[in-house]
Amino acid sequence: MTTYIIRRLIQAFFVMILATVIIFCVMRLLPGDPILLFVSQDEYTRTTSQEDIDALRKKFGLDKSLPMQYFDWIGGVLKGDFGESIFFGTTVMEEIGSALPVTFNIGIITFILANLIGIPAGVICAVRRGKWSDTLLTVLANLGITVPIFWLGILLIYFFGLYLGWLPIQGYTSPFEDFSLSVQKLIMPIICLVLFPLAGTTRQTRSAMLEIIRQDYIRTAWAKGLTEKTIIIRHAVRNGIIPVVTLAGMGIPMILGGQVVIETVFNIPGMGRLAVNALFSQDYAVTQGVVLIMSTIIVLSNLLVDISYGWIDPRVRYD
Repeated sequence: MTTYIIRRLIQAFFVMILATVIIFCVMRLLPGDPILLFVSQDEYTRTTSQEDIDALRKKFGLDKSLPMQYFDWIGGVLKGDFGESIFFGTTVMEEIGSALPVTFNIGIITFILANLIGIPAGVICAVRRGKWSDTLLTVLANLGITVPIFWLGILLIYFFGLYLGWLPIQGYTSPFEDFSLSVQKLIMPIICLVLFPLAGTTRQTRSAMLEIIRQDYIRTAWAKGLTEKTIIIRHAVRNGIIPVVTLAGMGIPMILGGQVVIETVFNIPGMGRLAVNALFSQDYAVTQGVVLIMSTIIVLSNLLVDISYGWIDPRVRYD
């Protein structure tokens, strides 16, 4: 196990290096100049000379060669300094520090609901195959996979926010400030985010369970007179859960990626909206910092999923 973890950590390290190179190069390939964009915001209030522009380039390190800019950025990251935002006038860590808890709050709730509801729903579909409950849940799961979340978000805003006036249509409130208002503001975004992973988990659990309950040892358990609850929970679910765990690990990037759209639709100040604003303004440091943090979360979550296989299924060996 230790050797496997070390090997995976080394792989994760190289993945992170590759991610930093890609995002750094992609940002520099975008058309436009972030300094000129920044200066253009004040073009009607003051005159900016070429000396001022050169001073700004030097301040943010954009006067150096691309390799030097990259190594300066990586060196700062290793010291915990992600750089300074060009447009926000703050450090990148301050921006991420205010946005990351928002994204974590929404993402964790979405992840828990998707698995807490999706796995039992898939088990019910498999055990009651062909019955009305299986048909209903399968149809709903198929609809959940096909519905575009931005379209669903707009419909929810119109119906529950504008037409009925039941829920706030935008913004975010911390549950530590006002729990009731926080719940009201999170209902529609979480419905949009949870739909796809919930549907996918239900379908995958159903498929895995249908394969497991046909195995000989399940027939033997029935022949021994064990109860349905014991057979399903102690024998079938644990052996059929590995594909679901894999899907759950893959669902974390999907949830984080979906928040980019949802946070923009519902005007939520999380990592997704921060990334969009930074990307459109070509704020190199903020965009690179957000992508690096998200990449780290995804790599670590995939590592935890792989390690969990050995706990779920003793037949898995880390050789």
